[in-house]
Amino acid sequence: MITLLAKLLKALNAEAAPGQISAALCLAMFFAFMPMLTLQHVLLLLLVLVLRVNITGFILGWLIFSVLSFLLDPLFHRVGMAVLSADGLSGFWSLLYGSGFWHLTRFNNTIVMGGLIVSLVCVLPVYFGCNALIRRYRTHVMTWIEKTRIAQMVKGSRIYSVYKTVSGWRGAV
Repeated sequence: MITLLAKLLKALNAEAAPGQISAALCLAMFFAFMPMLTLQHVLLLLLVLVLRVNITGFILGWLIFSVLSFLLDPLFHRVGMAVLSADGLSGFWSLLYGSGFWHLTRFNNTIVMGGLIVSLVCVLPVYFGCNALIRRYRTHVMTWIEKTRIAQMVKGSRIYSVYKTVSGWRGAV
């Protein structure tokens, strides 16, 4: 866990785009807010691997949002029940349930449906909120830390210069 936090701090301090970290957190929210073993999880994992998102941010976000999802399960159930029992949509759900393919999504589970709906509603606020927090962190906290005497001593040391040289051998970090 400490390694994950260190990698996330490294990503926050790196020159990676804040959108990559924010997108990873949004995908992690979708992944955590729906129960496991659905087609959605396979598609989300493919998206994480195909898109340029921060894997460490995804894993850490998944852990954080998983804890949050346990607290929000009653909300997911109520939202899912409302959507699945809506009079105007009953024919649509019956049509989907008749097809074997849609069983893989487990859409008829109230928590799966509620988690999907809540994730869809929250994706833009989470993305833009995380983007704003990352930018604020980089302009305020990171610059304050770089001005401290300890950080200047570390950056001025020979060990740090060797570290920067060796870390450049691996390519872009």
